[in-house]
Amino acid sequence: MRVRHLTVALAAAGLLVQAAQAGEVEVLHWWTSGGEAKSAAELKKMVQAKGHTWKDFAVAGGGGDNAMTVLKTRVVSGNPPTAAQVKGPAIQEWGREGVLANLTAVAKVDNWDGLIPPVIARAMKYQNNYVAVPVNVHRVNWMWVNPEVFKKAGVNPPKTWDEFAAVADKIQKAGFIPVAHGGQPWQDATVFESVALGVGGAAWYQKAFVQLDPAALNSPTTLKAFDTLRTVRKYMDKDMPGRDWNLATAMVIQGKAAMQFMGDWAKGEFSAAGKQPGKDYLCLAAPGTEGAFTFNVDSFIVFAQKNKDQKATNDFAQTVLSPAFQETFNLNKGSIPVRLGMDMTKFDDCAKKSSADFMASNKSASLVPSFAHAMAMPSAAQGAVQDVVAAFMNSTMSSQDAVRRLVEAAKKK
Repeated sequence: MRVRHLTVALAAAGLLVQAAQAGEVEVLHWWTSGGEAKSAAELKKMVQAKGHTWKDFAVAGGGGDNAMTVLKTRVVSGNPPTAAQVKGPAIQEWGREGVLANLTAVAKVDNWDGLIPPVIARAMKYQNNYVAVPVNVHRVNWMWVNPEVFKKAGVNPPKTWDEFAAVADKIQKAGFIPVAHGGQPWQDATVFESVALGVGGAAWYQKAFVQLDPAALNSPTTLKAFDTLRTVRKYMDKDMPGRDWNLATAMVIQGKAAMQFMGDWAKGEFSAAGKQPGKDYLCLAAPGTEGAFTFNVDSFIVFAQKNKDQKATNDFAQTVLSPAFQETFNLNKGSIPVRLGMDMTKFDDCAKKSSADFMASNKSASLVPSFAHAMAMPSAAQGAVQDVVAAFMNSTMSSQDAVRRLVEAAKKK
């Protein structure tokens, strides 16, 4: 009986300790639809399984702009959430405000430096300490291809930008639109990014669009990139202005257009239409970029919490990088795990190729952040560069003038 009483007492004590350790995790994000919402629900379930309370703070609309407006108000009022969805150089900007928690102790226990590519790990740190945890990786430099259209035109997908015009000509003569595109500034920048990477290579791209080196920007390589973009622009249809990206993807799915240059979120449109990779559509690296990888990473910054349980914060961060969540989230979202060495058995062929290229480019130093998707440069410079590209795409601006404007745009901080 004494043993039984002791067992009950210990169990009760354990529950009390667990209750004492439990905390609240309030998470601000903009995952409000489709696979993203499913993934947010899964993260909530995993955090709650560790004994914590999840407080959802979802802000829809604006591609995250609305969420950032709300976040700034919360932080200024001295009441930040536990974590917030933020990415790229914005992480460093928040770090400079002195409001972020230090996750380095957690990172050391779980060996984040060994689990995350160095270029991504650096983006998660402020003054060499982890202040954010990455969720996933989107590859931006994809070319989505309708193989039947290419077959009818009697050509193969271009492997380099030098091959592009001859291939596009034949597609156009066969009665198809060579390139499906939505004429919105961020889409223009997405195409230019793949063109620039394919023309100049990863090392030049790093200097030009990450380091914003004036010599790299004001170079014959940049001039050739704009010349090439002008050529690509010729093979887009007249109705492209203002078109949403998913409608451009639909043109490829329906066989009206041959290809689209867009990140791997486009895959969701093919999947929703019941199309199979390798059969109904092809996911290929954009011309000239086979050995490189432009990434767009979702991440959470974590705020310093006064009078709140640090264990809940740490458990949240550990859960985000756990193999179980990395698999679940990325299967739902169409992206790939940011955690290296993940089992990709459950993923489709495009994701498997993306993951293999992700790891290979990490080893070859050709894994670079996407400037079109706010991963590479300060927000002011990113906006100015995007404006230059959009102006070039929608006018008769010369490549020489575009280079000059690009150099000036890169000076904005």
